[in-house]
Amino acid sequence: MKSKWFSSRALVLHLLLIAWLALCAVAAWWQVGRAVQGNALSFMYSIEWPVFGVLGVLGWFAMLNMERATEEEERERREYEERMRAEAQAARARDAAAAAEKEDPLLAAYNDHLAKVAVQPKKKLWGH
Repeated sequence: MKSKWFSSRALVLHLLLIAWLALCAVAAWWQVGRAVQGNALSFMYSIEWPVFGVLGVLGWFAMLNMERATEEEERERREYEERMRAEAQAARARDAAAAAEKEDPLLAAYNDHLAKVAVQPKKKLWGH
């Protein structure tokens, strides 16, 4: 198995980082030159481009150290979510039963509607 530093994905990330840092350095140098010539706004840009370079390094590091969840971790996460859903539904049922006798009928109808909406699958509103 290849190490995380020399896999094909990592090599592409290394090359992209080098290109990004070169671009940021050239842009910063260009903005410094414009700032020296009297463009006051370029002083801000000459600081901004190195910050973009640092953000690129942070993104490179994060992507390089990102690990996929194992099957066991995914199974445990799903079991945990199901357990939490069951506990929440049980708590809602207990609370609803306790509050049913003293709750306003209009409010009860609205809460029933919200409970039905919460159970329905959510429509994806992006990426048509």
